Amino acid sequence: MLNFFVNFHGPPLKAFYSDHFVLPLPAGHRFPMEKYRLIREAAQAADPSMQFCEAPRASDGELALAHHPRYIQAVSEGLLSEREQKQIGFPWSVQMSERSRRSAGATIAACRAALEDGISFNLAGGTHHAFSDHGEGFCVFNDAAVASRLMQAERRVREVAIVDLDVHQGNGTAAILAADDSIFTLSLHGENNYPFSKERSDLDMPLPDGAGDGVYLAALDDALAQMFARFSPQLIVYLAGADPHEGDRLGRLKLTLDGLAERDRRVFSAAHERGIAVAVTMAGGYGRHIADTVSVHARTIAMAARFAALPWPLPGTVQAR
Repeated sequence: MLNFFVNFHGPPLKAFYSDHFVLPLPAGHRFPMEKYRLIREAAQAADPSMQFCEAPRASDGELALAHHPRYIQAVSEGLLSEREQKQIGFPWSVQMSERSRRSAGATIAACRAALEDGISFNLAGGTHHAFSDHGEGFCVFNDAAVASRLMQAERRVREVAIVDLDVHQGNGTAAILAADDSIFTLSLHGENNYPFSKERSDLDMPLPDGAGDGVYLAALDDALAQMFARFSPQLIVYLAGADPHEGDRLGRLKLTLDGLAERDRRVFSAAHERGIAVAVTMAGGYGRHIADTVSVHARTIAMAARFAALPWPLPGTVQAR
């Protein structure tokens, strides 16, 4: 894994982390909390030139760009019902509330950094199952929706594309942004996978179990071509899920490590050649061996570092319409 990184002389790739905000999960819980620390440690060891920054804390006002005030209050003050906690998949705790804010804050910070440097990272995030008034599937606040709308509110961009390549459809993202034609939602996901009741993204590309590298990459090329034919974003929020990997317990699409690296290369290349900033989030990953999940994410970071070293023409701050 370490040899995949290369020392470059361009601006340092900025990565925002929140792995020291750890949820007190019960024994045997299937969420791989430790993967975030392992990803950061692997990246730090492999490329000391990267700039690692603690994730800022998303405020109530920032979260309210995508979430109902009642829900924000319930998460903050421990007022979630037992049913709501089960729907999220985490028991409420002060740490759960704080980490969820930090994860959203990291995507906000990564978007700002990407609009300056071309590309940046949240070493967590991709919490795309969170709806405006509730959470689902280990997702509390929808970081991509919050950050996209904040970049517009700050008049940094007019249009944002959310390119969701987690193996699960970004149902919460699609629902929150369903009536918003200034943010394009693209989801390439397992047709038969969670969530079993899908929402409608601006572009959904469902794939069969066992699709493999060839089918997946062809679908990705088609999806990106359709998106750019219909939409001209100044920023992409990229959910680089590790769960399409063949070793993932929940994935079933059976992509190889090389296939996933090529996935990342095509996304970054498409953005770079158009001068579009990219903020990357980790999204899901539930490998049978956690080292496989970490390897997928580390390769995504390594690929980003290669593109970060290139001149990246950016449009700069734009005035919202």
